[in-house]
Amino acid sequence: MKALVIGAGIGGLCAAVALKKAGIDCDVYEAVKEIKPVGAALSIWPNGVKCMRRLGMGDIIDTHGGPMHFLAYKDYRSAEDLTQFSLAPLIEQTGERPSPVARSLLQQDMLDFWGRDSVQFGKRVVSAEQHDHGVSVKFADGSEAHGDFLIAADGSHSALRPHVLGFTPERRYAGYVNWNGLVEIDGAIAPAEQWTTFVGEGKRVSLMPIADGRFYFFFDVPLPAGLAEDRSTLRDDLTRYFDGWAAPVQRLIAALDPNTTNRIEIHDIEPFDTLVRGNIALLGDAAHNTTPDIGQGGCAAMEDAVVLGECVRTHSDITTALRYYERERCARVRDLVLKARKRCDVTHGKDMALTHAWYQELQQETGERIIKGLRDTIQGGPLG
Repeated sequence: MKALVIGAGIGGLCAAVALKKAGIDCDVYEAVKEIKPVGAALSIWPNGVKCMRRLGMGDIIDTHGGPMHFLAYKDYRSAEDLTQFSLAPLIEQTGERPSPVARSLLQQDMLDFWGRDSVQFGKRVVSAEQHDHGVSVKFADGSEAHGDFLIAADGSHSALRPHVLGFTPERRYAGYVNWNGLVEIDGAIAPAEQWTTFVGEGKRVSLMPIADGRFYFFFDVPLPAGLAEDRSTLRDDLTRYFDGWAAPVQRLIAALDPNTTNRIEIHDIEPFDTLVRGNIALLGDAAHNTTPDIGQGGCAAMEDAVVLGECVRTHSDITTALRYYERERCARVRDLVLKARKRCDVTHGKDMALTHAWYQELQQETGERIIKGLRDTIQGGPLG
């Protein structure tokens, strides 16, 4: 039995590892010649950490996960705490700690774990075909690959998604632009062991500690899609968008490197009713493209892989195994996409009355409500 895994990002590598643990040979193909991560970092919540441990890659998270022990929301002008609390109850209730990681380090170590020499780079899929003997794919370089089944982990712009769905879904602009990158930890900006978020005007500025003494930062601004902005104007743009914001925000803008800061227009896609067609299954962003507003995109891909491996291990017929995978994942990933969309709209001022009400709620927040929401999302995953 052989699987073709299309995509060597987080989802594809997790899938390949899970399938190998289930006794399946895997060939992994990646469209680009060199992986350049999209986004500076990502948050791996306890459900993702548990998945990485199940797959044998927990040491990667232990090495690169930042010491995020507290959470705080701050007023955008005064920098006074709206709420601040320990994440210890979340760690106690879920059994793992949240671990923000630099995406490049995570992906490089995952490639090393799988074996980067075992990944075929520069293989962009142009078509896929199912037949009596399995699945075949053709690549842009004229080569072909054949296997018993195929896992499409080829990202938010998946070339294989239309083959599974029977149509090409539209990406939905979420209404805001995100700038993200890494800076050295500076206590004058935010505490070194705290996830700190400044909120106001439907915007936010957030900092998470990752390993090696760095913050992962991001700025969110509600804006029309398609504005002509580039690195040469980045600092001026942020200074204008965050005029009047507190001194730590201004210090962050001054400290960031425009050459390594990413600018992304945030989109999602309406959840799908199916993830599988025959012997081809969608996984990761190809299966559920979400906004980053609850930090579950990478975790969901890890969950997909764990469930896929378990389904293949327990069902000898691959078509049956993939149907069980679909059954296990559809409701879960739909819930994550819609939760993120709801949080996105409140955070980014789609209805400013609701956003201002949220700011008021934060001033009364003891931490219990936020931790309960995080815990419920985390424990909805396959490993509890």
